[in-house]
Amino acid sequence: MKKRRIIRAVSRVCFVIYMAFLVYFLLLSDGFGRIEGYSHYRYNLIPFQEIMRFIRYRNYINFGSVIINLLGNIAAFMPFGALIRWVVDRKMHWYQAVGYTFLFSLCVELLQLVAKVGVFDVDDLILNTLGGLAGFWCYYILLLMNRRKERYDERKRI
Repeated sequence: MKKRRIIRAVSRVCFVIYMAFLVYFLLLSDGFGRIEGYSHYRYNLIPFQEIMRFIRYRNYINFGSVIINLLGNIAAFMPFGALIRWVVDRKMHWYQAVGYTFLFSLCVELLQLVAKVGVFDVDDLILNTLGGLAGFWCYYILLLMNRRKERYDERKRI
């Protein structure tokens, strides 16, 4: 029990730190052009339009931009999917983690739209949600491996 409380506390601290970094990079970072903002609302409501554009024109676009847009959106939300279980303080199914990730990503995208510091992009919602799902499954697989190891160690002691 004590080990579980320690893990929960550390996970919650990691989650808060992660959220602070994520909010900074998605809403405030000048490296992504967030400081200047836009004079009008920018959005994409057509699924897979930007993803296909990045794939189709990958030879003409800076490779770093392709990686940041496609893989970065997935990687950025993997910790969210992995840590959300500890934050809500209960067992969670994969579809619940997907729901939480989608809702959080939707809030970020809406904030970018309203504040005119980014582009509301349905593709980002898709990629971010996939990242949350991937993070959940990575966490779940590690959890199963840890439980198997604990059972093995327990049998070894007997």
